Amino acid sequence: MPPTQVSTNGRIDPMMERASEALVRGAYFECERLSAEALRRAVAVGDFERAARIALPLQESRRMIRDMAFDTRAVFVIDGELPKGRDIRPGMYLVCPPRVGVEGRLLRDDALAHDVPVIVVVREPTTRDGLWPVVAVGPVTVRCKVQPPAPQRSRAGRSTAKAAPPPPPEWFISTNERLGDVAIASVPPGSTGVSRAMALYDRLCAMPDHEKLHQRFAEAAHAAAKKPRPVAGRPHGATAGLHPGE
Repeated sequence: MPPTQVSTNGRIDPMMERASEALVRGAYFECERLSAEALRRAVAVGDFERAARIALPLQESRRMIRDMAFDTRAVFVIDGELPKGRDIRPGMYLVCPPRVGVEGRLLRDDALAHDVPVIVVVREPTTRDGLWPVVAVGPVTVRCKVQPPAPQRSRAGRSTAKAAPPPPPEWFISTNERLGDVAIASVPPGSTGVSRAMALYDRLCAMPDHEKLHQRFAEAAHAAAKKPRPVAGRPHGATAGLHPGE
């Protein structure tokens, strides 16, 4: 094992001990931060065996934070200035044009830094077929189209408003599930070993609230650990799913 990897691993293990302790006592934000940083370090040095083990407590902490956000039943539609720091309230955020994908990611990161549970979905302008493109930004960009919330109707069966209403809380869960499924499906066919693990890691960075992405990454990391090879030439800034304007 190279000296750099030995040194890095020596810092990862104590970090994950602290993360596990935090998870047991219900300090989910602390566990999430520690686990995410430990995973970043493990991937950076190609230690996929450790990376696979880290993915599970990271998944659990993120699931608990997501559940806390969902349980508020609070929905916020943001098409102007983003809330920041202590102004961010727990709940679900739909970030709309003219705001863009990277701003939704900044909102999520800011909320986590202040221990505020949120679910963030970013949508782009409605397409000609009446669908909403939703986007997640990370080392790769993931897009897909989803149905907007159905307009509420009066007892007479007529729409009560011309504009689409705020999505119900369940919409945020189903939309994130759809976007994460698209991310998994976008992994290049035939990729194996380190290349598959890295492709899934990039998508996990873009879609950190998708449970199956954590599981698929852990499986790929275990496989990569059995056949390690140097990580080289992976593209950055790729886009999975739809492209703007489709």
